[in-house]
Amino acid sequence: MTTPPPRSYRYYDLIMAAFVCVLLCSNLIGAAKAATLTLPILGTVTFGADLMFFPLSYIFGDILTEVYGYGRDRRVVWAGFGALIFAAFMAYVVVHLPPAKNAFMDVYQTQIEGVFGNTWRIVAGSMIAFCVGSFANSFVLAKMKILTGGRYLWMRTIGSTIVGQFFDTALFFIIAFWGIWPQEQLIAVTITQYLFKTGWEALMTPITYRAVGFLKRVEGVDHFDRDTNFTPFSLKV
Repeated sequence: MTTPPPRSYRYYDLIMAAFVCVLLCSNLIGAAKAATLTLPILGTVTFGADLMFFPLSYIFGDILTEVYGYGRDRRVVWAGFGALIFAAFMAYVVVHLPPAKNAFMDVYQTQIEGVFGNTWRIVAGSMIAFCVGSFANSFVLAKMKILTGGRYLWMRTIGSTIVGQFFDTALFFIIAFWGIWPQEQLIAVTITQYLFKTGWEALMTPITYRAVGFLKRVEGVDHFDRDTNFTPFSLKV
């Protein structure tokens, strides 16, 4: 008896590519900068500059798990993991290559070291926090989908984000910036990031609903992970 070929989907690969792009950009461009804004009622708030972009990866994770299932989201998580490893390797090579001897490169070398010299810690923190947080998010969402019979999507996306972002935010900032940023600033940024990321997810719920509804309709799939092996150490779908 021959095994049928795996089913292909129209938008799965595009969502994977977008997910990896958001992950790399938010962790390498925005994560190292602590920014401040003065907001009504809250006053001056300190936060990581990736705040407006990294939560998109969790929305993609919610969409992938809800539509295609935990197994396919797991493949996307590992794709992001591999991309972060390559980014760390490339950053290390670029920073440590001897610069050309001219006035411009004398200044530029110090700038590139300032931006990417801490990349190994940022990427280490990103990889560990991202894997733990993403798998926790996907696991909670998949289990809640079974428990609710596929109802209350808003409850599942927000509930899974509360769990996933807790692990992600705490682990990332401890690994990446402990001993680099002042402790008071580190704690303030970590708490702010967590609250804003979970709030951002809640605000994006209508868009998540529309994306999930569109994909379920055009892909003809609404996966329930009733017989799924939830080990993170697999690429099987």
